[in-house]
Amino acid sequence: MADGISPHAKPSKMGKHMFIAACCIVLMGIGLWLVLTRPEEPTKQPEGALSPGLEKRMPIPSEKVIDYDKLTEKSDKALTALMEKRKALYGVDKSIDMIVTPDESIKLGKETVRMQKILDEVRLKLGEILETDLVAETTSREQDTFGIHVVQPAENIWDIHFNLLSDYYDHKGIHLSPLADEPDRLGYSSGVGKILKFSENLVHIYNLKERTLDTDLHLIYPLSKIVVYNMDRVFALLDRIDYKDVNRIEFDGETLWLPAVQ
Repeated sequence: MADGISPHAKPSKMGKHMFIAACCIVLMGIGLWLVLTRPEEPTKQPEGALSPGLEKRMPIPSEKVIDYDKLTEKSDKALTALMEKRKALYGVDKSIDMIVTPDESIKLGKETVRMQKILDEVRLKLGEILETDLVAETTSREQDTFGIHVVQPAENIWDIHFNLLSDYYDHKGIHLSPLADEPDRLGYSSGVGKILKFSENLVHIYNLKERTLDTDLHLIYPLSKIVVYNMDRVFALLDRIDYKDVNRIEFDGETLWLPAVQ
């Protein structure tokens, strides 16, 4: 009689083993698929880290901001007193709006810029190294103070320089004639005119809206540009000039030649 297969017949040992092996293979395949298709969790960044492409912006302490609007409105008594004290050291009042240090910032309307950023731009223009390389040089720069004149409508660079010179001599009790910078009858520049021409090399104009130094000293837009003086350099020069000898000064386009001390 032929062997029949009954639905109730018990499977052989070989069949059991084959069934278990097949189940294991299926389960392993499902597990591997789950691992490979699981979405990656975003890498946790250290606390304080920034996403790529985002620039870290350090907040500017309010006490380090020299606000031009507050000075003109005299709404901040402490700030006004500070500026008056700094101006008194140089004997300037009308020609300079603010005197700031490298660790401070300037605010004009909605624009705020760090003074150090302006100085870095100046150093780049002069071809100097930006790294804080030489300790002595860096310390010296940090001790410098800078006079800021906010450009007003109808002003030009020559008048701005003349007003500073006039302010300086007023403090010394010397009245500077409004015509002191005019050439003589033969067309030769006066001593004051030579000082003003040379002073163009001692200042920089910064455009607050474009955040860059301006290349044209004669093209000035009101309330968007500032004239930056290194007060120590400018006044060190002026202090060496005896006004009674001012017309003996010579200027060759680059160097200002002062009369020899008698």
